[in-house]
Amino acid sequence: METGLPYRILLYYKFVPIENPEEFAAEHLKFCNELGLKGRILVASEGINGTVSGTIEQTQKYMDHMHADPRFADLWFKIDEAEEPAFHKMFVRHKEELVTFRVEDAPKPFEKTGKYLSPKEFHEALQNEDVIVIDGRNDYEYDIGHFRGAIRPDVKSFREFPEWIRENLSQYKDKPIITYCTGGVRCEKLTGWMMEEGFENVAQLHGGVVTYGKDAEVQGRLWDGKLYVFDERISVPVNRTEEDKVIGKCHYCGDPEDRYINCAYPKCNRKTIAHTHCEEEHRGYCSEECEKHHAAQQDMEEVVG
Repeated sequence: METGLPYRILLYYKFVPIENPEEFAAEHLKFCNELGLKGRILVASEGINGTVSGTIEQTQKYMDHMHADPRFADLWFKIDEAEEPAFHKMFVRHKEELVTFRVEDAPKPFEKTGKYLSPKEFHEALQNEDVIVIDGRNDYEYDIGHFRGAIRPDVKSFREFPEWIRENLSQYKDKPIITYCTGGVRCEKLTGWMMEEGFENVAQLHGGVVTYGKDAEVQGRLWDGKLYVFDERISVPVNRTEEDKVIGKCHYCGDPEDRYINCAYPKCNRKTIAHTHCEEEHRGYCSEECEKHHAAQQDMEEVVG
């Protein structure tokens, strides 16, 4: 539904073989700059994954350009309208993987991936007591919002999932399992790998949580909190049928909050949930140790300078 706002944010991915991905990335960056788009795009031999923002005209030209390429003719763009751009710079980078999994011989999603569930099907599965619900994101993303009954992953990065699943879920290989992530890209890899590991019934939320929240029938039901997103909005609402519920807790005082900050010590940069006044009281550091280390580093730099 169009709201008349002047900017769009596009979220998309496509697993498809790309020859000469480094050359493709360089040409794509030039094209995006010519359009005036801002955002982050990753290119690999296995496909493309990006989120960009721009005016209605800019984003429409981008989508038309991508759909004109046979490799991306069916590329699915998830579209949000916004009052301002969600990025201030444009990056297009070549990587070995669209999402860093680092599992040798893991199947490519265009070769094997879990069954797709529509938002309605996923909503129904959430209410099945026999179904195991896995959050395919990092722990800090879960802490600000998640589906009711979902298992919190004890991982700091996506590449930690194989070990975590082997240690915690191996006994459930015969159970029905459903997974979800922000836009769907991580679950494409995760479910395919789980099938290779012997999990018999694995499915994923097609289009991720961003699509679930926009579905006219489901309207985000059974989601609590907000959805962490990787742009300057930081978080967005999902459940559009109930009062917005804050489930995050301030790192410092423990009271409800859904505002994320990064530790003021650059070498730490840990993401924590924090009230504004708590952040100010602790000067933005996640711990006393980080504040001490940063002070010592600054003293050393002054001496060397």
